Amino acid sequence: MSPEITPVTTYTDFPSATTVVIIGGGIVGLTAALTLAERNIPVVVLEKGRIAGEQSSRNLGWIRKTSRAADDIPLAQAADRLWAGMAERVGSDVGYRQAGIMFIARNEAQMALHESWLKAVQPLDLDAKLLSPADIAARVPGGQGGWAGGIFTASDGRAEPTLAASAIAKAAITRGAIIVEQCAVRTLETSDGKVSGVITERGEIRCDQVLLAAGAWSRRFLGNLGIALPTLPLICSVLRTKPLEGPTNIAVGAPDFSFRKHKDGGFIITQRGALDAPLTLDHLLLGTRYLPQLRHARDNLRISLGKYFVKDLALARRWRGDRRSPFERIRTLDPAANPALNQEAMRNLRAAWPVFEQAELAQTWAGVIDVTPDSNPVIGPVAAMPGLTLATGFSGHGFGTSPAAGQLAADLVSGHTPLIDPTPYRFERF
Repeated sequence: MSPEITPVTTYTDFPSATTVVIIGGGIVGLTAALTLAERNIPVVVLEKGRIAGEQSSRNLGWIRKTSRAADDIPLAQAADRLWAGMAERVGSDVGYRQAGIMFIARNEAQMALHESWLKAVQPLDLDAKLLSPADIAARVPGGQGGWAGGIFTASDGRAEPTLAASAIAKAAITRGAIIVEQCAVRTLETSDGKVSGVITERGEIRCDQVLLAAGAWSRRFLGNLGIALPTLPLICSVLRTKPLEGPTNIAVGAPDFSFRKHKDGGFIITQRGALDAPLTLDHLLLGTRYLPQLRHARDNLRISLGKYFVKDLALARRWRGDRRSPFERIRTLDPAANPALNQEAMRNLRAAWPVFEQAELAQTWAGVIDVTPDSNPVIGPVAAMPGLTLATGFSGHGFGTSPAAGQLAADLVSGHTPLIDPTPYRFERF
């Protein structure tokens, strides 16, 4: 059962023409819509299912700079500033708390990775600091982990996925954005070599610009246009406990579990050292491009061949605008949580912090993550199709940077000065 977001009253109809169409009602697309609406630029968001129905409501809610690639940190720093003002901007609590994030290491080899990262990002003047075992015990008391050390960034934090996207959507609608759910975009219309509109299951909308923010669906949508976006799916299983007096408000990531405080007093927990990797046809088509990642993370992947492969193979990769699309056949990616991984997470966490022996399960869910070969998103125009801009491929860490990612995408679509240098996210790097 997926997390339930705060309900939003959206539109049932859309205009025949607008300036910008955003495909995908996840948090990045919604933030882009809010930014455009604040600039009085007409914008329509089209979501095949419900807003934030996939990874935008299923993620862990972490907002971090720690352990990001150095070229991804300016986006995270910009996101920090935007998260800090988000409640005032949208007129509603989004659950943002700057309570810090800590990653901990079991051995010297793991600790060396934290030390290497901190050295690499030293020019960026972050507040991250290395921790001794005594520092960990002081910040997260009651532990029995025998940690080698860790790293802590006090300015990192968290927000609530079930609150944030809804609040942003409501604010965007208040400022003039039109958001339509249960309306799949099938393909694009072009005129004179550039985008001129979108074809939906309910008809056409003429527009000047399209922003594709469709998450794990972006590769299939672009493939139908003859544009190759390299992403592969991973599935993260998550659990939430009932309210519990835990050891800290800091979000903690260990090699084989993570936890952070939830707004209702419980904890969001996952097996941080394991993701399900169901094989698809795309793994055969793209696999060699992921070999560096595979060498680094092979032990973290639970690779399988089964129903997911068959279901994915059954979905069309080519279709016409007057035919039913894959996005109408599957409105929401809703994978089942892996009980074994969630049990592993709880077993590992309880061994490290026995207070979690008292934890009672409230809910489990899973979400599909779209991963690029370098784990950085694509935020930028597609040169082969003028008028089309991408904001996708966030590789499991898009929620944290979503306010900045959405604004950057809106900047690029509308011709404004970019919030940060978009070069690391250009599509052409692939």
